[in-house]
Amino acid sequence: MSNTSNIVVFSLSGFSATANYKITIFSLTCLCYCLIVCVNMSLILTIILDQNLHEPMYAFICNLCINVLYGTAGFYPKFVYDLLSDIQIISYEGCLLQIFVIYTYATIDFSVLAVMAYDRYVAICQPLHYHSVMSVRRTAVLIVLSWLVPFCCEVIVITMTSTLKLCDSHIDKLYCENWSIVKLACSTTPANNIVGLIIIVFYCVHVLFIVCSYVRLVKSALKSREGRRKFIQTCVPHLLCLLNVTAALLFDVMYSRYGSASVPQSLRNFMAIQFLMMPSLLNPIIYGLILTKIRYRMVTLCMKAGQRFKLRLKA
Repeated sequence: MSNTSNIVVFSLSGFSATANYKITIFSLTCLCYCLIVCVNMSLILTIILDQNLHEPMYAFICNLCINVLYGTAGFYPKFVYDLLSDIQIISYEGCLLQIFVIYTYATIDFSVLAVMAYDRYVAICQPLHYHSVMSVRRTAVLIVLSWLVPFCCEVIVITMTSTLKLCDSHIDKLYCENWSIVKLACSTTPANNIVGLIIIVFYCVHVLFIVCSYVRLVKSALKSREGRRKFIQTCVPHLLCLLNVTAALLFDVMYSRYGSASVPQSLRNFMAIQFLMMPSLLNPIIYGLILTKIRYRMVTLCMKAGQRFKLRLKA
């Protein structure tokens, strides 16, 4: 990647609003990140260790949690480091890498949620064909595609951004974001705008596909008591997570492009990071609390761990 403007580092000015609260924000951030890692790792290990959870739906949930760990690793460690630093800068290459990780994290979320909608549609609308349609091979292919397609999309975005000649190195956020760099270009960027719009539309189609799938699922579920039970147990958490991710990400995208500069910096900071915070923490909790199999297995594991701890204390 060639940087024709010779910019070596970017400055992150979003931290100007955190100057008086660094220790408090540092403590809350560390707590939040630890919680994100713990709840997602708990869900991942529960699904991996329990043979009864080796089903397509739980494999997709496991991938959502792995994606959360991947995406948050691209933000939280650097953010914590910057909170304790006197100056907040990031190298040109590091900035592009952070953009790649955060953007792929967001788009992989939508891809996996779309695959999960298809899985639930087959399970409820075509239950007799479920195991033949959602075979191990097809499940593996869908998981690979849900990671590969977002990676390819973001490689295109990053490649195009890396060719821009930049006239400034000032990013008005807490982390690197593609649109913030594109706005620093010395000339107009129609190609970048068009590609960005195509990718946004592509993932809006994902959301539309999920909505259409659930319209058909609701119609099918209302026909029987068993269908309603399946829908409530397995689809409601999926819908809650979809709303959580979509609202958080749409809010950030719309504000990044059309938000007013008159909004206080502290509020802008919150709006910029909430899609990295809320879904990452709430989604595994939603799945863990509502899905009966996962909740039962996690409670069982906690009880066994507690019994072992008591036995060690007695010994």
